[in-house]
Amino acid sequence: SGPTLDMPVPSSFNDIGQDWRLRHFVGWVWYEREVTLPERWTQDPRIRVVLRIGSAHSYAIVWVNGINTLEHEGGYLPFEVDISSLVQVRLTAQTSVGPVSDFYTLPVGIRTVAVTESQFLINGKPFYFHGVNKHEDADIRGKGFDWTLLVKDFNLLLWLGANAFRTSHYPYAEEVLQMCDRYGIVVIDECPAVGLVLPQHFSNMSMNHHMRVMEELVRRDKNHPAVVMWSVANEPASSLESAGYYFKMVITHTKAVDPSRPVTFVTNSNYAADKGAPYVDVICVNSYYSWYHDYGHLELIQLQLGTQFENWYKTYHKPIIQSEYGAETIVGFHQDPPLMFSEEYQKALLEQYHLGLDEKRGKYVVGELIWNFADFMTNQTPQRVLGNKKGIFTRQRQPKAAAFLLRERYWKIANETRYPHSAARSQCLENSPLI
Repeated sequence: SGPTLDMPVPSSFNDIGQDWRLRHFVGWVWYEREVTLPERWTQDPRIRVVLRIGSAHSYAIVWVNGINTLEHEGGYLPFEVDISSLVQVRLTAQTSVGPVSDFYTLPVGIRTVAVTESQFLINGKPFYFHGVNKHEDADIRGKGFDWTLLVKDFNLLLWLGANAFRTSHYPYAEEVLQMCDRYGIVVIDECPAVGLVLPQHFSNMSMNHHMRVMEELVRRDKNHPAVVMWSVANEPASSLESAGYYFKMVITHTKAVDPSRPVTFVTNSNYAADKGAPYVDVICVNSYYSWYHDYGHLELIQLQLGTQFENWYKTYHKPIIQSEYGAETIVGFHQDPPLMFSEEYQKALLEQYHLGLDEKRGKYVVGELIWNFADFMTNQTPQRVLGNKKGIFTRQRQPKAAAFLLRERYWKIANETRYPHSAARSQCLENSPLI
């Protein structure tokens, strides 16, 4: 009982209405939908009727015709249940039942993925990730899936010259991965394990649930050739003693479920204290030099970044991806010399990172992913001006100055990969897959 709202699905209910209480509400909500099934579905006992929920965050209880039918914990990933017994009319007449099969088409691609001490290999050739981190986020629709927005984002990825992204920090809609398969965009597929920062988060109960989530993620996405690596967490407290055993078990389990892909997690811990790093195949490290510390000191970035890479590689002898870096930027803010939050500062910070990356690219650094593709909404805090502004595009998908800098760099890297023994070609040769 109580007030109800018409609610499009998919969408984020927090962003639809004008009631501020709904905008900030976290808790149980009811969705109700009346569906009329084709008569054949309800009367032919040879037909299985399956209810599939694409995703519901983060704990769902499903009723069908008033009967509690299914519960699922986790969010972001699909779940389903056979509801034939709840919707089919049982006929008294005898029916001759012959062989029945369910089938669907599944586009597939064939490729191999391997990791050496200093390289990430796709089809036996060294691959360098030059791409972005993303969020499923946009004005009004929030996380709600939107085909128009998806096509726009992929056109921007092609314009940028990006060849990869990470599904930070949760699995994205299945249609996103289908587009990646079509466009040749490589994916680091991440589960929703973000915020593992307290000792109790590394309990056996949490670990068992984490393993189940990885099973669901692999089951859903394993047939997408675009997915080349699983990420089991983002910025966990991996320096805790209990994190070592925890990540050893989760990563080992993930590899048992899918032996064909490398596994990582994204760390911001100190290289010497990280208890989970020995078990990953690729070191993915986040750092925000001259942003969250040493404010404004852009001259320190190259030294700090070089030291970071050398320490990680000397300790673990594994390929490294700079999985996050960036600076908050308010579009239209300009300041020279560059000051924080100006477009000039974001651009200058990226330039310093790129110089440091180029020192190790081709040795053991195998990728760079900017944070973030586009500005996105967050909770209100004094540190956020209408959300996180580290995007190289605005939330409305308009480019900041840094987007043009990154475009020049990414097309240069793409052309070097395509034509390693020839002079540099035009940046935008064609809008074609980059691998």
